[in-house]
Amino acid sequence: MPLQPARTKYRKTHKGSLAGDASRGNTLAFGEFGIQALDRGNLTSSQIEAARVAINRHLKRKGKMWIRVFPHKPITKKPLEVRMGQGKGPVEYYVARIHPGTILFEVAGVPLTLAREALRLADTKIPLECRFVSRDAAV
Repeated sequence: MPLQPARTKYRKTHKGSLAGDASRGNTLAFGEFGIQALDRGNLTSSQIEAARVAINRHLKRKGKMWIRVFPHKPITKKPLEVRMGQGKGPVEYYVARIHPGTILFEVAGVPLTLAREALRLADTKIPLECRFVSRDAAV
């Protein structure tokens, strides 16, 4: 079961804009290490899940991990070869809107080398450019 909201006020939303940088969720709040997005874009629930699995597999149940993003936004799609009009298509999947500076994942309770490698593996599952950040060094 992919990440998605339990319930929403409205089933479908407007596209909206991804302009600007992250003003919230752009500092480490829970862990010692994290990955920070440098690009803007959408992260699907399956991409978040793939990154989570990659981190957990590498950490082998050591330490603690936090997912700092949640896919709230529904993305709709019309079926192939359907004529124009007749309204908006059904919801296909959910995405998290990512602005530059957003912290995506955090880990704590593991050594620097283990955390760096786990978050590097997670970064390969994410279609955005990211960087490793740590609490002690203001990177």
